[in-house]
Amino acid sequence: MVASVTNRGGSAAAIQHHYDVSNEFYTLWLDSSLTYSSGLWDSPTLDDDLETAQQRKIDWHLNASGATTGKRLLDIGCGWGALMQRHINSDPHNHATGLTLSHNQYLHIRALNIPNIQVCEESWIVHQPTTPYDAIISIGAFEHFAQPGASLEEKVSVYREFFSRCQEWLKPKGKLSLQTIAYGSLNAEDKNVFTQTEIFPDSELPRPGEIFMASDGLFEIKTYRNDRLHYGKTCDLWLKNLRRQKLLIIEQFGEELYLKYEQYLKLAVAGFYFGQILLLRLEMQSLAK
Repeated sequence: MVASVTNRGGSAAAIQHHYDVSNEFYTLWLDSSLTYSSGLWDSPTLDDDLETAQQRKIDWHLNASGATTGKRLLDIGCGWGALMQRHINSDPHNHATGLTLSHNQYLHIRALNIPNIQVCEESWIVHQPTTPYDAIISIGAFEHFAQPGASLEEKVSVYREFFSRCQEWLKPKGKLSLQTIAYGSLNAEDKNVFTQTEIFPDSELPRPGEIFMASDGLFEIKTYRNDRLHYGKTCDLWLKNLRRQKLLIIEQFGEELYLKYEQYLKLAVAGFYFGQILLLRLEMQSLAK
C-alpha cells in the first residue's frame, strides 16, 4: 500500500471529520486556550490545574525547539493557535507559521488577526517555505501521517520524509520538538477500532523505534520523554469537563456526539494509565552542517 499525495502525511477529510465538529463544541470542555493535546505536570502528584499544565507544555516545546532564542517558528498541526500566540506574545518581533488541515481551525486563527502569525490550510507534504525556520514544533500531528495497515517500511518511509523536510526547512543545527501518541503494550492488530473509526479515521500510531529509525542520520534525539500518565490525567480532566457540560452538549450537538466523545475519552484514560499507549515528547537537533 502506497499512500497518495492526497493522504500521505494526513488527509484533510480525516482531520476535518474530527476537528471540524464545531469550535464551540471544543470550547465547552477544553481549557480556555483551546489546547487539544497532553498537558505537562512538574510533580508526581499531577496536581496543577489543566490550564497551568497546558501552558507548561507549550513553554517546554518552545524551549526544546529553540524558539525562545530564535524568531521564525513553524508549528505543524497548529490547532487553534495557542502555541503560536505564546511565541508572538513573548516578543512582538517573533514570527510564527502554522499548518493545519482543519478548516475551522484555519478560520479561527485568521479571525484572531494577530500580526506575525501566518496560518496555512495545508499539509507539510506541500509546504514550501521561502526562508529557513529557527525552530519547528509538531504536537499531535504525527499520529495522522501514516495510513492504517501500513507496513513497517511504509511507516518509516513517510516518517523519514517528514524528518527530511524538517531538516531542509531548518537553519543549520536547528531543532524540532515533537509530541506524539505512540503504541505501548497495545499491538497494531489489537488497536482500538472504535477510536480509529469513529474519532480519528485514517490515523496510525508510530512505535518509538520507528521514530528512531526514521530520524537516524537526520536528527540527534537529545531528549526523549514518555509522559503517558500526563495524557491520562489530561483526558481524565477533559472527561470531567465533558460530563459537566453534558446537558448543554446534548442540547446543542445531540446525544450521539456526546456519547461518542465520552466513550473515546474513557478509553483514552484507560489506555494511557495502563500503558497500552504512550505519550512521547522529543527534543531533536538537526545533524545538517
